[in-house]
Formats: sequence, structure tokens, C-alpha cells
Amino acid sequence: MAKKKDSVSKIRLTSYDDLFETDESREDLKRERLMEIPISQICDFPDHPYKVKDDESMMELVESIRTRGLIQPVLVRPLENGKYEMVSGHRRKRAFELANIEKIPARVMELTRDEAILSMVDSNLQRDEILPSEKAKAYKMRLEAMKRQGQRTDLTSDPSGQKLRSNAELASQVNESETQIKRYIRLNELIEPLLNLVDEKLIAMRPAVEISYLSKDAQKWIFEAIEYNDCTPSHAQTLRMRKFADQGKLSKDVIDTIMDEEKPNQKEKSPFRDDRITSHIPKNVPKEKHCEFVIKAVDYYSRVLQRQRDKER
Repeated sequence: MAKKKDSVSKIRLTSYDDLFETDESREDLKRERLMEIPISQICDFPDHPYKVKDDESMMELVESIRTRGLIQPVLVRPLENGKYEMVSGHRRKRAFELANIEKIPARVMELTRDEAILSMVDSNLQRDEILPSEKAKAYKMRLEAMKRQGQRTDLTSDPSGQKLRSNAELASQVNESETQIKRYIRLNELIEPLLNLVDEKLIAMRPAVEISYLSKDAQKWIFEAIEYNDCTPSHAQTLRMRKFADQGKLSKDVIDTIMDEEKPNQKEKSPFRDDRITSHIPKNVPKEKHCEFVIKAVDYYSRVLQRQRDKER
């Protein structure tokens, strides 16, 4: 009878929580913990795509943290050297630095690099305003991580088929078309000055994509022409540039000729291309009066030289 009691006592009924808890949730509970970590121990995620600016929005976040504290802890992953790597929360970390607060509440999770990339991109895509350059880098990083994960889980799959599935999956996850995803990723091929113009909404998406297929030298010539003409190229103009490039005929002169065409968004331009001249013209002189300003300056200088010669006689 005693043996029967012992065996009964050893029987353990499965709890309600255990019945409905998944392996994934158990793993999450095991891996995640909440801590306060010194900011000096947290490194930025390498090549993270999101810009952290000390702008008005940042100052508002600093004030909110000072008065109400941090509502949502940052997400970090532990490194082998004992420090931590930021996954989600670069702006919050910067706000704590500006507020002179040494420690920040953080969720610590054991994540692989690819898992960290997916988490970082997904959390930041929820923001109200994301720059095209940020989307471009984020989509590229996420797509590459998805492909690597797919290669590990399905080594027999066809690479092209895996690529197509990754593109479609990413498009559905971020609520963009596959075509738009590809356009954003192409922006990564732009030189930084042109990419900044896309962020500033001075160059539209489709012209920017066409320019991304051109060489870096051609892109530099386009940027110089944009500055000189004070206007950006249309989609039709960039298509012509790309056609010339495909034919091996695109040069600085060709770009200048195309960009010299008058367009509705074009402002008055200086008659001088040489920086040695334009750098001496005051900023408050309208561009349509640059020529008149230079003529007067040359005339004045000629009279000064003439007076000097008269004195020397």
C-alpha cells in the first residue's frame, strides 16, 4: 500500500500553462531577461540602416525620458566580450546619453546575427516616418538575412527559387509590392549626395532608380549638373542617360547637355560653371545677375589697376 502511495505521489499532472505553452514560447522565456545596463557597455549594431539625429524630435524624446522615464526597454544581445550589441533602440540610447543617464532598461536576448537583423528591421519599420535611404538599407539587410536562413533550412532548394520566395515573403511582411522592394534596394547603389536628395524628396523614386544603374563617375557628373542647374533630372532624362550608358556613349558633356534642357522645376542658374568664379559671388546676388556682378567687378578692378599705373608714372 505504501508503494502505491509513493507511485501516486510521483505522478505529475500537466498544468494548464504547460498544455498551451509552445516550444517557442518556452525558448523565449529561457532566453529573454530584463536588465539595467550601463550605456558604455552597449555597442551600436554594425551598419544599422537607421539615422540617429540630434534634432527636435530627439530633444522631445530626451525630455520625455527625463520626466516619465523609458516606456519601452531597448533590445540588446550579449557579445562574447561581455558587452552588448544594440538590436532595437539606437535613438533611445542616444536620448539617454543626452540626458546624462548612465544605465538604460534593456531586454537581453540570445540572438544570432541574422535573428538580430530581422528583429531590428521589423521593430523600426513600425515608425511613422522612415527615409527612403533607411528603407533601402533595411530591406537589403533583411532580404539577405532571410536568404541565409533559407539556405540553412533548405540546402537542396534552387537558389533562384529561394530568391523569388524571399522577395515575395518580404513584400508581404512589409506591405510593399515586390517591384517597390526592388526599387528601394537599388537605391543602395547611389552615391551619398544623390541618396540624400532622394531623402529630401528632391529626386523622385523612378529617376533615382535609373541613375543607380549608372557608374559612380556618371553619378558624380549628374550631381554636379544638379547643383549647377538647380534642378533634378526627370524620369525621361534619366532613361536617356541610361540608354547612352548602355551604348557606351555616356559622358560628362552628354549629361550636361541633357541637364541643360529647361524643365518646369528648373530655377534660374548661374552663367558660370567654374567654382573659382562663383565662389567670389555673394550668396545674396540672384543667379540671373551673376554676369552683371562679374562685369562690374572686372570693370572696378580694371580701374584700380589703371590708378596704380597712373601713380607709378
